[in-house]
Amino acid sequence: MKDRLIVLTGPTAVGKTAVGLRLAKRLDAEIISADSMQVYRGMDIGTDKISREEMQGIPHHLIDILEPTEPFNVVRFQTLAKEAVRDINARGRIPLLTGGTAFYIRALLYDTDFTETDEDTALRREMEEEVLSGGDAAKEALHARLSREDPVSAEMIPKENVRRVIRALEFFEKTGTPISEHNKRERAKPSPYDFRYFVLTDDRAHLYERINERVLRMFERGLAEEVRGLRDRGVSGEMTSMQGLGYREVFRALEEGRDPMQVAEKVQQNTRHFAKRQLTWFRAEKDAEMIDKRDYDRSDERIAEALECMISQSR
Repeated sequence: MKDRLIVLTGPTAVGKTAVGLRLAKRLDAEIISADSMQVYRGMDIGTDKISREEMQGIPHHLIDILEPTEPFNVVRFQTLAKEAVRDINARGRIPLLTGGTAFYIRALLYDTDFTETDEDTALRREMEEEVLSGGDAAKEALHARLSREDPVSAEMIPKENVRRVIRALEFFEKTGTPISEHNKRERAKPSPYDFRYFVLTDDRAHLYERINERVLRMFERGLAEEVRGLRDRGVSGEMTSMQGLGYREVFRALEEGRDPMQVAEKVQQNTRHFAKRQLTWFRAEKDAEMIDKRDYDRSDERIAEALECMISQSR
């Protein structure tokens, strides 16, 4: 029998955490985080990380497991998440994957194979050096190159996400095939899991308002001080941990001697654009079930109850 897995995702600020906690209680589930930044210790404000008290005794996995100086990528996530899913199922409980890193969710659900280009990393290192020496101009050039070679991936990957841009270019150079086509084939494979895949959505204007408010709260809670402390601990702007929304903008402001509050509006804008890309991605997923919060008067409890009913009916 396949291991069970429930996925609850959606764009940033849609309210995944609140619904996820209620659903986990109803299912006697344990939560696995599908967030590429919440793995880092000491990065709480900019990731809107759930606190120990807010977890309400529900076990959470893949949160606070790395130092901000350590790299983290989809392959490492996939390995750790697989282990967590196996362990939770073996103990007779249900794994509930929550978070908004769509690429990570797909990699786990369809067991995407990333081994095809991993042996020789020389080309990857060469492009990384280009970015280190060329800065923003090099990032623009790499993304323009990706637009020519794999326009589908370029549309989905922002130029700021240098790691994924480089990964896509590296794949194309080594295989002659766009990574978007490779991912499409991988997604067509049967999943190794008995799963349900739910995506929370909401009215775009309402979602954008929540995003703007959340970003302002982060700055009020001390996002700049959090980033300053990370920098003082030796975290650099090129590290994986500083590529997250909010972190990269504030880090740059600090490096340039500007008031971090000057980039608050930019963080809001970038986060809204990110949410739009997330929705585009989720709507293209073949097994995703869209759950519009407006259909439940935006009641977290009603949504969790409806999801529990849907899950029980599929057994």
